[in-house]
Amino acid sequence: MLENCLDPDIAKLPNEFIVYGGTGRAVRDYESLHRIKDALRSLEDNETLLIQSGKPVGIFLTNRMAPRVLMSGTMLVPKWCTWETYFELAKKNLTTFGQSTAASWSYIGTQGIMQGTWETFKQVSMEHFAGTLSGKLILTSGLGEMGSAQPIAVTANGGVCLVVDVDKQVVKKRLHTSMIDIMAESLDEALDYIQDFVQRKEPLSIGLVGNAADIYEQILTRSIKPDVVTDQTPAHDVYNSYIPTGVKPEEAASLRESNPEHYEQLIRITLARHLKTMISFMKKGSVVFDYGNNIRGAAKKAGVIDAFCFPNFITKYLRPLFCEGRGPFRWIALSGDPEDIYKTDDVILKLFPYDQKLREWVEFVQQRFTFHGLPARVCWLNFEERPLFGQVINEMVRSGKLSAPIAITRDHMDAGSVASPYRETEKMLDGSDAIADWPVLNALLNASCGATLVGIYQGGGVGIGYSIHSGMSIIADGSETAQEKLNLVLKWDPGLGIVRYADAGYPVARKNLRQKGFKIPGNEGTSYD
Repeated sequence: MLENCLDPDIAKLPNEFIVYGGTGRAVRDYESLHRIKDALRSLEDNETLLIQSGKPVGIFLTNRMAPRVLMSGTMLVPKWCTWETYFELAKKNLTTFGQSTAASWSYIGTQGIMQGTWETFKQVSMEHFAGTLSGKLILTSGLGEMGSAQPIAVTANGGVCLVVDVDKQVVKKRLHTSMIDIMAESLDEALDYIQDFVQRKEPLSIGLVGNAADIYEQILTRSIKPDVVTDQTPAHDVYNSYIPTGVKPEEAASLRESNPEHYEQLIRITLARHLKTMISFMKKGSVVFDYGNNIRGAAKKAGVIDAFCFPNFITKYLRPLFCEGRGPFRWIALSGDPEDIYKTDDVILKLFPYDQKLREWVEFVQQRFTFHGLPARVCWLNFEERPLFGQVINEMVRSGKLSAPIAITRDHMDAGSVASPYRETEKMLDGSDAIADWPVLNALLNASCGATLVGIYQGGGVGIGYSIHSGMSIIADGSETAQEKLNLVLKWDPGLGIVRYADAGYPVARKNLRQKGFKIPGNEGTSYD
């Protein structure tokens, strides 16, 4: 799984160990990579490797039920939890930024975020447009490892997507890998396509080369009102990755070094323009939301007082799913054989025939996606479905129906695994947005249940100082021990999310606690009320 994250077909800059998200690294440096790999090759079934921010620090005698790998990444004492402190420590090679699934070696390329993006735009279509984006224009920006999922998710829901990216080479790459349908180098060219396909109510995705702040303003000036506006530029890491107006991507690094104060000023100006234009679209009637990159927080620092006047995508569209423990369940064929994934596709559709969205999703990715790196799949399953499917996978490995073990993991954007007040836990019913006990408890619980890898991290997705989150992976190797671990981990990992949302007062989560037999202290073991 570590090597899969660094596969050139998956990683952003594999030679620098950067997997995605601007600077998200799987390991700290070259020496750490080789020491980790050597340790994993020789690790016994009763030993645990500890990794501190991408560097191996010790192998400890534990027991067979304990995790084989425990990680902590970018965890800074709160008073010192700033980008400035992080940069200072990173320059001394004392820490590294792991983003989320890069640090926990569970990144699987664009498909990893794709279903969450697909689910989001499906919810957008249901809430605002009678269940389809047909004939609708969705404006967004950023074609990085995460943002490139948006054009496919929009077209899969019938819409026309205009996605802006400042880097021509990135747009070309997404065109060559079929993440976008058409590349445009001028707004006029893009608008010709948009007018045609919106009128015909046919899906299309267009990658436009340009700076998002500039293009958004030009569209606004022309009195064009997109139906939906969002953004997924790397605003969580503005200094290293967000490119200000007037600067070419290839010039950015040298300008940061030669004139950092001027560069920061350009960033602030660009962010403010970018966010203010999104607000203007909202005032004109567009559906506008933050897509989890903390652009509102960055813009507020740049002086936009009302930056938080529109919601983020989880608060608006995905939180009800978390209340039932539903989230991004992933599995990876360690054999490298795509047939192992196709066999599990068939099984999951037979296991859960009542889930029409699941069927739509599986049929969509089978037709639309080619595998990059190890063959992998992601489906949003709830806390009852995950252990059931995990046990079936383990039995398939044991019986030889699958040719090798399967790694089961998830995104960090899950029900009980993250505290992020500008994303997953924004505007909680009880005001507990910034309470970070839950992801810590999630990591401790997963370690107690026997997950193969468990980690706790800081900053992923929204930047240093803005989140605490945990990762988990477990190997289905066909053994009875794996069966026991899978049943515990895959149930209680998302089950804690139901407890978290019930504790915050969400009726759906509380109903799930009562109906599913959770034991809550002081309530006779079954009722949360």
